[in-house]
Parts: sequence; structure tokens; C-alpha cells
Amino acid sequence: MDNAPSPSAIPASPASAGAKDRTRLWAGLFAALFPAVLVVTVVLLLASALGSGCVTYGVDCTRGLPGWLFLWSAAAAAVAFLVALAAPRPRVRRWALGAQVIAECTAVLVVLSYFPGLA
Repeated sequence: MDNAPSPSAIPASPASAGAKDRTRLWAGLFAALFPAVLVVTVVLLLASALGSGCVTYGVDCTRGLPGWLFLWSAAAAAVAFLVALAAPRPRVRRWALGAQVIAECTAVLVVLSYFPGLA
């Protein structure tokens, strides 16, 4: 006799019951693309007439938003990324992914605000 349980006796895991949870994948993708987006943003800002004039001649330079806002939003994105990877519940991972994306967008907007005449 076979003592293996029947397939109907094995409870389904919550992940297999619904759609596959890919929040960890998306969190990793957003975290990996964040530095690249920052580099492209800075290059595009410096390629503009206002940005290059500020760097080359020191004219039309603005202060933009404070640098601590960039640091706090980048740190918040890092913490949210870690929560999105380590949280055991899918709902917490989804909220952490949302917080990560918002914090990363805030950091990029702080960089873009350095030259407000470009918008």
C-alpha cells in the first residue's frame, strides 16, 4: 500500500491559490534601474543649455530642493526595498514596493529640480 497523501489532502499554499506574487522581482528591478535613471537624468540635465551654462560659467545656477531630501528619499527607497524582499506577507510586500517606487521618484524629482528652468 502507498502511504502518500492524496493530492486533495495537501492544502494549497496562499501563493499558488491566486496569481503569482512578483513583488520581489519588481522591487529588485526598480532598485537595479534606480542608479541608471539617476545617471541618465544628470546627463540630460548637463546636456541642456541651462545645465551646461551653470557648470561651465556659473550663471543661472539655482539651489533646487535641499540635498537632505534626496538622501532621505534614497534611504527610504532602500529600506522599502529591503522590506519588499524580506516581508513574509504579500500585502506588506506590495505596500513596500509602492513606497519604494514613490521614494525613488521623489529622489529623481529632487535631481530634476536643480534646474527648474528646464521644465
